Amino acid sequence: MRIRIAFSAVLTALGLMLLTPVAAHAHGDTVKVVVTGQRTGHVTADITWENDGDAVDEAVAATVNAVSVDGSRTMGPWRLVRDPAAAPAGWTTAETLPPGSWKVSVDVGFPALGHGDLEVAVPVVDPAPGTGAPTPSVPAPGTPTAGQASAGAPSAASPSTAAPAASTAQVPAAETEGHAVWWTTAGVAATALAGAGVGLFLRRRRTRRRLG
Repeated sequence: MRIRIAFSAVLTALGLMLLTPVAAHAHGDTVKVVVTGQRTGHVTADITWENDGDAVDEAVAATVNAVSVDGSRTMGPWRLVRDPAAAPAGWTTAETLPPGSWKVSVDVGFPALGHGDLEVAVPVVDPAPGTGAPTPSVPAPGTPTAGQASAGAPSAASPSTAAPAASTAQVPAAETEGHAVWWTTAGVAATALAGAGVGLFLRRRRTRRRLG
């Protein structure tokens, strides 16, 4: 009886030991990696177990590499981090790809092996249009500015100022006319005196001839 009990205990222990690895490998030995594209330059991917399609709950050790389509540029290796926007199977990169077409590959080493790749296009994002500085208004050609208008417009005192100028201009003309009359009168008087003197001289000469 005791031998049977001991034998049963040994079988039970052996069964538990055999079931433990089976439970640990219930999801399989490989993971499925699907590169879904990019979001604002961040590479995105879904990682699930190959056998049952369940999301990987534990930490994932994976590297991301990218090569431009023309082969002139390479980016990476980067690591994958959890993507809260695509839970529970979503993963992404903290780094971003520059604009262009890229061949992206993801290699997973833990908790199981997996690989995925995809050609990803990162578009060029145009910067937001800035607010231009206000353009100063330019007066139309021929329109006087405020300074020119104030300088060119006649002031209220202009007529009064112009009147004395006109009267001042008239004074020399009057004086000139007076001088001309004076000189004319003086000339007439001088001519008369000269004629009288000549007449007296001729008369005296004739008188002397008669007496002699």
